[in-house]
Amino acid sequence: MTIHLPNPRLAAAWCSEQRQLGKTIGYIPTMGALHQGHLSLIQQAASENDLCCVSIFVNPLQFNDLNDLDTYPQDLDTDIELLRKAGCHMVYTGTISGFFPEVEHIGQIETRDSGPASKGLEGTYRPGHLEGVYQIVERLFATVGTCRAYFGEKDFQQTLVVKHLAKKMKIDGMGIEVVVCPTVREPSGLAMSSRNTRLSIKQLETAKLIFQSLSTAKNAWQKGIRIASTLEEIMIDVLDHCELKIEYVAVRDPNAWTLHRPDHPLNEAQALIAAYLGSTRLIDNIRLNK
Repeated sequence: MTIHLPNPRLAAAWCSEQRQLGKTIGYIPTMGALHQGHLSLIQQAASENDLCCVSIFVNPLQFNDLNDLDTYPQDLDTDIELLRKAGCHMVYTGTISGFFPEVEHIGQIETRDSGPASKGLEGTYRPGHLEGVYQIVERLFATVGTCRAYFGEKDFQQTLVVKHLAKKMKIDGMGIEVVVCPTVREPSGLAMSSRNTRLSIKQLETAKLIFQSLSTAKNAWQKGIRIASTLEEIMIDVLDHCELKIEYVAVRDPNAWTLHRPDHPLNEAQALIAAYLGSTRLIDNIRLNK
């Protein structure tokens, strides 16, 4: 049975009560429109904790494109049924006023420093996005309290920002363990995303190039290529398609994140891509050295 709690205050009380009973909690923050990628996080959380809870909240703070916010898919009834089948114990929803009761309107919410990992790439092309993620996840973590929180590697830069947040909250006495789980993919290799439903059959075929590009970079790494700029050139060659508009192709050291491309041979590397197909923005990444 999945309990639906309609605001963060009730969710906080439920989580606190469960911890007092000695239960461990696995938590997955989502914006709904659930797919197998989300469900894989829920399954892992359920296997590693006594209880599993999920939040569904389409966070306006992280949308720098209002059209993207307006068209974001939402179907709460279907999501709750999927959660029930997946073994989720509690799902909570909320509103901006529920998460930020101290302000009268959204424009009064103060922007927070989201750390060095928010600079460059997503931080450049989606200004305010990672800051918006940071602001809402801080409130989501405060609602759930001490837990293991599960995120997908598809949003790699976001996971770095969330890890930074968890470290800061630990200083204040809240133990959040961030667990990053592998990207779940379609048979074509395309990373699962709620936005994939916007793609036509033809666009889905073109979208395969994104994973092919990442895979080509990984093959090059395995052959000994360690220079970021060379790996990026290899990726761009694969992505050369008239319908695919590249925002960025990047190779970064995942353990020493920097705004700029590393100019030295890498021992570890994360390859990242953001591109548009029509009006749909897609992101993906893989670790090259694993």
